[in-house]
Order: sequence, then structure tokens, then C-alpha cells
Amino acid sequence: MKTFYSPKNNPRVIIIQKLYGKFFNNDQHLEFPKHRFKKFIKDIVSGTIERDEILVGEIDKNLGEEFDLKKMDKLFQIILKSATYEILYKPNVSINIIIKEYLNASNFFLDDTQIKYLNALLDSVAKKIRSSNA
Repeated sequence: MKTFYSPKNNPRVIIIQKLYGKFFNNDQHLEFPKHRFKKFIKDIVSGTIERDEILVGEIDKNLGEEFDLKKMDKLFQIILKSATYEILYKPNVSINIIIKEYLNASNFFLDDTQIKYLNALLDSVAKKIRSSNA
């Protein structure tokens, strides 16, 4: 399932990197370098940061009580939050595309077993959110 292309060209990799940097350095001023998807990257990053509480609430509500987001790895939290943001606020993008793109981006950060777990989590959240908004 590994893809072999440059992480610099994948907008979701850049999104994850920006959010990870912001997570550990809240005072950091976000700069977005020239990229053909700059507007998309900026929208997802700023939207995820601004709506953090809403996203955490949606994730907690849709994954059940046995699941605790705060106990998860920070990278998992960031990927779940940004993917949930896209699922909620980008209804014109297919769930399958969102999940596939985040799984491809996570190849650069996670191992195969973690990616499979992430796939199950994203699939569960996406189905519950889109079915409730339909």
C-alpha cells in the first residue's frame, strides 16, 4: 500500500506537517510556501485549528465512549482532526478520496499496522458523519 512519490507534492502531507508544528508550538506563525494547492492547504490547516473543539466533539461522538482521543498519538489526532474537517466542511469531496489521500499521506509517518487502524477509524467517523448529515 506504500506509494512512492515526493511528500512535497502531496498537500495532505503538508497539512499534517503544518498542524503538527502548530500543535507543539502554538506561538508559531504559520507560513504557507508557494504550492499549486496553497489555498486548499491554508483552508484545511486554518479551519482545523479554528474548529478544534467542534472536531474533537464530532470524533468523540462518532467513535464511542471506549475511544479516548486525548490518549492517542499526537499524529493520529492531527490526521483524524484534519480528515474530519474535510469530511464535515468539504461535502463536494468524496469520503473515499479523503480517506485514500490521508492514508497515502500517512505512509510517510506511520507503519502499516497503524495505517490499517487509521483506515478503520476514518471509515467509521466518515460513515457516521455523512449519514447524519445526509
